[in-house]
Amino acid sequence: MISRRLLRVKVLQMLYAYYKNDDRSLAKSEKELFFSIGKAYDLYHYLLLLLVDVAFIAEKKIEAGRNKLVPTPVDIHPNTRFIENKVLKQLADNVQLKSYVDRNTISWDDQDGFVRGLYKTIIESDLYSNYMNAETNDFAADKKMVEKIFMNIIAKDEDFYFLMEDKSIYWNDEIEFILSMVVRTIKQFKASDNEHISLLPLFKDSDDEEFVRVLFRKTVLKHEENSSLIKKNTKNWDLERIAFMDILIMEMALTEIQEFKSIPVKASFNEYLEIAKYYSTSNSSTFINGLLDKMIKDLQKEGKINKIGRGLIEESKTVKS
Repeated sequence: MISRRLLRVKVLQMLYAYYKNDDRSLAKSEKELFFSIGKAYDLYHYLLLLLVDVAFIAEKKIEAGRNKLVPTPVDIHPNTRFIENKVLKQLADNVQLKSYVDRNTISWDDQDGFVRGLYKTIIESDLYSNYMNAETNDFAADKKMVEKIFMNIIAKDEDFYFLMEDKSIYWNDEIEFILSMVVRTIKQFKASDNEHISLLPLFKDSDDEEFVRVLFRKTVLKHEENSSLIKKNTKNWDLERIAFMDILIMEMALTEIQEFKSIPVKASFNEYLEIAKYYSTSNSSTFINGLLDKMIKDLQKEGKINKIGRGLIEESKTVKS
């Protein structure tokens, strides 16, 4: 399930590309936006498949040892706990994962060197040694092992990030987001699950899909209006000298706050401040904080921000506090 924050980032990236392209097409850019989101879902399945392939290499190593002309006692009686990891078996047998990777031709075959290197890193780690020699051997321990490989080994491997960025330009800014989705998926697995257990969907629900579409379209359509509002509130600034990314972030925030009536102002406000920390200049968050806060208050006074449902409830709590 792609998070709302990642969806906002995707919209921001597409807006940047849209305005930097002289041959602008709203329909074409929207199509590219959803293609980009789909690539994030590809990455999700790609990472789930990774440890399945690592376990396959481990299994082949054990088979090779058993088939030696003069096998050692360890070759004959190997510790098979890793290749029998119940969570890895659930992933390997998962119908949805198999179907998706086959349908979208997702494979680690062209990265055999990386997969083998990861296998070597894993088996040389204290994490692996402790797991293989632990007295407790149950589903919970298997699940914790898989989680830790993703969090403590893969997520800290610089070569992994370089490889992902080389594989797809769409994956440059979302690897950590997708890794968290993978770990969340593993956490939800139960010992009783069979091969039909569902993985996370692309969107949480139809509301998220509509959120992306409307946020992108409305931000483009309200560009002149929001740009004028920003210019009005930056009289002492040369608008041309304000970082373009800062302007886009504020335009998106203003659009979301006015158009999505069930999302609390504070929630939108905080989301865009966090996005600014990563996608604009070092001083952007402070600059956007002050300016956006002023513009929101002016819009509220003018009655241009109207919330309903959760958005209204959260706003009422904020006012009372």
